[in-house]
Amino acid sequence: MKLIEMAIADVKLIEPTVFEDERGFFYESFNERDFAAALGEPVRFVQDNHSLSVFGTLRGLHYQQNRPQGKLVRVIRGEAFDVAVDLRAGSATYGQSFCVRLNAAEKRQLWIPPGFAHGFLAMSETVELLYKATEYWDASDERVIAWDDPALAIAWPVRIPLLSAKDGCAPAFAEARPVVLGGTSSR
Repeated sequence: MKLIEMAIADVKLIEPTVFEDERGFFYESFNERDFAAALGEPVRFVQDNHSLSVFGTLRGLHYQQNRPQGKLVRVIRGEAFDVAVDLRAGSATYGQSFCVRLNAAEKRQLWIPPGFAHGFLAMSETVELLYKATEYWDASDERVIAWDDPALAIAWPVRIPLLSAKDGCAPAFAEARPVVLGGTSSR
């Protein structure tokens, strides 16, 4: 496993060691010991999520205010344009975003630590995303930020995405509250 540092502290791109031959391929998509050693701290995942989206679907930008989720994201079919926005209170990169294309062929994964909003855009006919989460999803704690807020300046590769009703009427970034890690913040 190779960990690649990104411009935003603590966000990591992970390139697994892949063994390929005429039969196909094999790789460890997660190894708790190696992941903790690479990050320098243990990470406990409590939930696995699987998402299927058609081309042009944009999901996000979602986060949990009081029980923020760290996410280990990978694409197992197709390609996604993946985005993380730093919402950590006191962070030098608060409000900045990180974007990367993830696809099934390259098998790279993105580690998004707690305190970030997350979203993705389906860039292939269909895309399947798997991601592990460090906290349980809680509908009452979920928040959404407008995907197209000019303050975030995210260069989405599709101008008119398919959106859920919730994502289509999400509030502006200016209405988001910083996420306090290890504590509680109120909306």
